[in-house]
Amino acid sequence: MESGTHAKGDKIVRRKLSEQVLERLHEMIRTHELKPGEFMPSERALMERFGVGRPAVREALQSLHNSGLITINHGERSRVNELNAASVLSKSDELARLVLDSAPANLDHLKHARQMFELGMVRVAAENATPDDIAELRGLIETQRGELGDATAFISTDMAFHRKLASLANNPIILSVSDAMLGWLFEYHVSLLHRSGSEDVTLAEHAKIVDHIEDHDVEGAVEEMRRHLERSRIVFEPRE
Repeated sequence: MESGTHAKGDKIVRRKLSEQVLERLHEMIRTHELKPGEFMPSERALMERFGVGRPAVREALQSLHNSGLITINHGERSRVNELNAASVLSKSDELARLVLDSAPANLDHLKHARQMFELGMVRVAAENATPDDIAELRGLIETQRGELGDATAFISTDMAFHRKLASLANNPIILSVSDAMLGWLFEYHVSLLHRSGSEDVTLAEHAKIVDHIEDHDVEGAVEEMRRHLERSRIVFEPRE
């Protein structure tokens, strides 16, 4: 005999048609029935396949577009996007802005995370760097030297220097995370690179880091990077 009472989790909720279409489209992308670079089926083809109306299909397609799985261009069929770490992290940029704006402590957390990340990267760089890698790193330092007085160009090359270090891990996820963190910091901070006379200090520190990497001196590279990032962390200021 039924008691007439039900647990809160027992209620059956009728799902929207668009949610069911979205789930099916996710599965088609996950199983590579729809491959990166391919056009999505037309709205009419999806309506016929799933037995639903145009609104459900359009809402599902818009959800895929918002999540970065497909690109909707007016006037042509939607196309399935290539999925990689960079594309996923780029979609989190707006969310990162909200998180960083929500509490000042989150900025400190980001800088701390970046420091731990960079120390790991320079350790791997000191283990893996080839003569060509060393030449590229020294070339970036000389490029920066030629950009003294141009803060925007100097910072851009500074980011390229740290990106090169990240690339030596030969791991696209590490490279993409590095790009994301550098971008978020650049978005919200003016570093000491903007302070008069500080550029020469940065160049000298970068050169010392590369010296240790060239010698495959792992601990020396890590300690030099630690000093470099700690000095930068202390003088980071919010953008006005």
